[in-house]
Order: sequence, then C-alpha cells, then structure tokens
Amino acid sequence: RIQLAESGGDAVQAGGSLTLSCSASVLRYAMGWFRLAPGREREGVAAREGVAVIGEDGTAKYIDSVKGRFTISKDRTKNMLYLRMDGLRPEDTGVYYCAADPWPDPIVNMSPRGVGYWGQGTQVTVSS
Repeated sequence: RIQLAESGGDAVQAGGSLTLSCSASVLRYAMGWFRLAPGREREGVAAREGVAVIGEDGTAKYIDSVKGRFTISKDRTKNMLYLRMDGLRPEDTGVYYCAADPWPDPIVNMSPRGVGYWGQGTQVTVSS
C-alpha cells in the first residue's frame, strides 16, 4: 500500500506562485498531480484531470495549459513529490491530488480511473 499526503494549498491572487508537496511512503513508482475543478465533486475520481506526471526515470509530462508555468519534481532522499506552480490563473483553481501506482500506465497516460493510490487533496484557489 502506498500512502500519500499533500500539503501547500492556499488562496492566492492571479499571477502568484505556490509549491505543493506530497509525502509518500514509497517513491519508486510513476507519480503525478491531478486536480478536480470546482463543481465537479459529485463526478468522483473520473473527473480528476491530470496536470503533471513524472515517471520512475524522472521523465516529466504536462498538460498544455500548464506548460512553462508548472514544474513537477521529486526528492528520493525525502520521499517527496513537488509541484511548483507559477503564473497561477483562476482556471487553476481546484483540489489538487497526489497520485501513484505501481503500474505506470494510468499515471503516464493521466487516466484517473486506473490510478490505485491517492492523497486526500489540497485546495488551491486563485482569484482574479
């Protein structure tokens, strides 16, 4: 079982920056950040949108809307996953979830239904 715990969410103004952190019980699998937009809570896991993922080999992948603004990274010595977010926009608002799975495909393909392990989420609110 992989245990994940996010922190770092906050309310910021557009253009601001935040760094999300995820403490993981193990950090040797593909991992990523997904977000759930406001108003979609009842849709469950399937509505979580992949934002940034990083493979076991360190290869990173981002959705187009965050390229150049967000950076995903990991620290193997601390079992930590990070998401640095710069130039935040109101459309970045949502609950951000840390995700992991021993089978990399759901993470690398940003397919939330196939992801086995999630954190509890951390709220990011960006005001205009």
